[in-house]
Amino acid sequence: MLMINKLLPHGTPLAPVLLKRATSVALDWDTRAKSRFDATDSSGRHLGVFLPRGTVVRGGDVLVAEDGSLVRVEAAPQALLEVRHCSEHGSPFDLLRAAYHLGNRHVQLALQPDRLLLERDHVLAEMLARMHLIVREVEAAFEPEAGAYGEVHRHGHGPGHHDHDHDHDHDHGHGKHEHHERDEHLGHEHAHGHDDHDHGEHRHGPGCKH
Repeated sequence: MLMINKLLPHGTPLAPVLLKRATSVALDWDTRAKSRFDATDSSGRHLGVFLPRGTVVRGGDVLVAEDGSLVRVEAAPQALLEVRHCSEHGSPFDLLRAAYHLGNRHVQLALQPDRLLLERDHVLAEMLARMHLIVREVEAAFEPEAGAYGEVHRHGHGPGHHDHDHDHDHDHGHGKHEHHERDEHLGHEHAHGHDDHDHGEHRHGPGCKH
């Protein structure tokens, strides 16, 4: 096993030629949120990653092995929910409102200008569908927000975020909580199938009458 105990955020300050020579490793968020884990890189080497406590690995970071070799980290596509506002019967404010409610439930979110991404949770999907939002299942890289206080040395968690430094055989999920709260003002769910969606059910909230 090749041991790794150093990380360079975004590969800084490595020259592009060195990054091109580096092997790569694709990791989902659950793995990258831990500071200690095992992985196999693109050349087949077995890696034992042992980073400082609280470290979070992001796509584009570079791991430095004990022999000086470099491993470029890629954020692996994973099962997510994509949330968008309904442009015909809703408004962008609906997406802001959804982010507020999800934040109150301590759900990890990737924020983008026109959509939210979160790990799949059927209870949350139903809640969002009642909020004039379009919800569908996608496979995509997940890079949730680090929080208002950033990450410790660019890698820490914000307040309220649980420590994820666990043994390798501890399978610890992130953000996959069962939320059974219901906002009384939320309406009813309507499911619609659409040909241009490759990942199953596409849901609209009460304002979407199509």
